[in-house]
Amino acid sequence: MDLTYWLMLLKAPHVGVRTFYKALQVFETPEQVFSASKPQRKACGLFRQEALDFIEQNDTSLVQADLDWAKADNCHIVSLIDTTYPEQLKTIADPPPLLYVRGDVSCLSLPQIAIVGSRNPSPSGKQNAHEFAKSLAKHGVVVTSGMASGIDASAHIGALEAESPTIAVCGTGLDRIYPAKHKSLAHQISTKGALVSEFCIGTAPVAANFPRRNRIISGLSLGTLVVEASIKSGTMITAKLAAEQGKEVFAVPSSIHNPLSKGCHQLIKQGAKLVETIDDMLDELQFSPIKTRHTSKSSVCEKNTNNNSSVLLKYLSYDAVNVDEIVEKSNLSPQIVTQELLLLELENKVAKVNGSSYSLK
Repeated sequence: MDLTYWLMLLKAPHVGVRTFYKALQVFETPEQVFSASKPQRKACGLFRQEALDFIEQNDTSLVQADLDWAKADNCHIVSLIDTTYPEQLKTIADPPPLLYVRGDVSCLSLPQIAIVGSRNPSPSGKQNAHEFAKSLAKHGVVVTSGMASGIDASAHIGALEAESPTIAVCGTGLDRIYPAKHKSLAHQISTKGALVSEFCIGTAPVAANFPRRNRIISGLSLGTLVVEASIKSGTMITAKLAAEQGKEVFAVPSSIHNPLSKGCHQLIKQGAKLVETIDDMLDELQFSPIKTRHTSKSSVCEKNTNNNSSVLLKYLSYDAVNVDEIVEKSNLSPQIVTQELLLLELENKVAKVNGSSYSLK
């Protein structure tokens, strides 16, 4: 296969995934599109003059940056006809003809669950994403997400802490990190797992790219878990795409006073499975987890004795909870609970209510 012409055809103006596949219904290979006559090209859906002029020009230097990128260590461009192309992704209506991958290509074919959610989650939402991801990773499931701030990043970090591969699907070319603050996280992901994109080298973070990115997140995965989301958000688009792809949709419920619970609650009303532990997902998917590294309970409520303040967050909600109730549930001393609640209050994560109760902010 000549990768050059796959890249060239996808780079042609007004040639998207559907036009690309329509062309391959007429021609056996992308290279034949470039050697065909103009009437033959029009017959396969290439009507736009800009696309016809681009193909007629046949300037292979326009894809040299992509070819050079693929020569670097740990960088790959995988086509739909390659044996390493993930089978799960092939089942969606419009799989990307090419995938840019930085990292371990083989992990794209491992069983995956996507974890997605708000870019501005509550502390308990971030913790849930982190603990669900960590627990799934310990049971042999690869966590896939979009490397966005908030829930996505928490999920990737949870998987990495379990020393498991994790996959980040990007809405830019893989020579760019978005958001820029996740440069270190992206490096860790590419070392342990993989960064993935369908966008050519040099592609900037344009808003229209992210719904396309989202279909890959859900398409790679057996199911998609929504942790927190507003009704109108990219997360809800991902959940919708997952359902349209015939994939399972899962949602974590929350307090009715949490504005970010509305998306999850709507999904549950529409038939998404309510999730409290990873067993709820594994049972639905009939997936037999392979426990790795060390045995762990499936609940997201695993104790973290090294971080009492993080432990306390799971006993708090948007409804006020009395200090005595927190002490009883956490098995921590009243002194420690009071001290950690004060720290959380100073960090603006909780609010004191009626003198002896606390709620999430």
